[in-house]
Amino acid sequence: MADADAVGEVAAVGTTAPRVTGSLSRRMILIAAIWISLLLAGGAYALDRVLTQAVTRNFDDQLEYVLNALVVSAQLDAEGEVFFNREPADQRFLEPYSGLYWQVSAKGREDFPSRSLWDRRLAFGDANNDRDVHFHDSREFAGEKLRIVERDLTLPGSPVRWRFKVAGSRDTLDAQIGALRQILGISFLLLALGLIVMAGLQTVYGLRPLRRVREEIARMRSGAVRRIEAPMPVEVMPMVDELNALVAHNERQAEEARRHAGNLAHALKTPLTVIMNAATAQAADLAPTVVREATTMRRQVDHHLARARAVGRRGHAHSRAAVWPSLEAVERAVGRLYPHVRFDADGPRDLQVHVERQDLDEMLGNLIENAAKYGGGSVFVTVKPADRFVEFMIEDDGMGIPAAERVRMFDRGARLDTGKPGTGLGLAIVRDVAEIYGGSVDLDESEDLGGLLVRLKLPAAE
Repeated sequence: MADADAVGEVAAVGTTAPRVTGSLSRRMILIAAIWISLLLAGGAYALDRVLTQAVTRNFDDQLEYVLNALVVSAQLDAEGEVFFNREPADQRFLEPYSGLYWQVSAKGREDFPSRSLWDRRLAFGDANNDRDVHFHDSREFAGEKLRIVERDLTLPGSPVRWRFKVAGSRDTLDAQIGALRQILGISFLLLALGLIVMAGLQTVYGLRPLRRVREEIARMRSGAVRRIEAPMPVEVMPMVDELNALVAHNERQAEEARRHAGNLAHALKTPLTVIMNAATAQAADLAPTVVREATTMRRQVDHHLARARAVGRRGHAHSRAAVWPSLEAVERAVGRLYPHVRFDADGPRDLQVHVERQDLDEMLGNLIENAAKYGGGSVFVTVKPADRFVEFMIEDDGMGIPAAERVRMFDRGARLDTGKPGTGLGLAIVRDVAEIYGGSVDLDESEDLGGLLVRLKLPAAE
């Protein structure tokens, strides 16, 4: 049955293990790869557009230069036809289908072509009706794409509008653009691979401290070290410090638990021995002895339970309690036990303390009940902020406690008035719980009421 319970505990622990959401390194490298690819793709596209336009512009400039040379050298013969006093020197204009052509055309006139056109002619068309230079692509020749520049003008002494055209095959232009794009593609691909590899190395190296933290935690679990002491980058140190603080906190709690268990065992050992001896000897006062020793054991158990509850709740970083609702609840409860006592309270109503509500109720309950029990019928509570603490002052109009006895009153079971019921653990519990939360409690004399003044300080909630 014990084995089955153990298996059940292991299964329960397994079901509460955190879910793995993937590799952080893989995620970072993937994000870097996608972002690098997008940026380089955008940059490659923009650079391709710029270079393509630059190469095309250069090609167009060459065609326009030939066109201007033709226009400058154009003249009219006696019949009004165009001829050139100086033809272009480029030999491609003389080779049939060389890929470089010129032609002069006009409506109603015979075309004047370059020898390279041979039996073909460039289309005249009426798309342009101005004297500006125009560039356009054409597929009018089968199997050959052309880049054409044309301009309309009227030569001196002729009313005819002549259209001068220079055409060049796009094969050369497209070959240049293709070569540039190939170079761009290879360059940007290598750049992308290099950047992704760099991002991967950066990720692996950058996350190395986290792997070192994991290794140090494994060493802590094996008992080789008690703290993470290896040097870490400044970004990781806050996490390491918090982890070390958590380990120290757990060690303190474990040590306090062991100490309290030992103290409780030691405190119960003597009463149990007395009871066992009395029972073994069949003593005549066995019943009173059992009652007396059981009362002692109950005081010890109550004391250590209160400490254990406070220690267990102290680790809650968000524990806080509103002061005034707790104070009013305690006053109502004590007022039902001591209806003849008058309770008064003063102070801001918005104060909060870094204490669990149950522990605050227990501390205020012990102090206010003691003031009602041992006072003369009047209890006054003052609450006020004090630096980073909230200070409670509980005053009564009783006999008070002599200064020489005030320190002893925090001992377990210490009481001055044994005629009234009680365990003598109230002040000891308040002191222990307050110290667990980082507070304090001390006794003084009330100047206004003349009795005892208990000053309790608890850390204020931010």
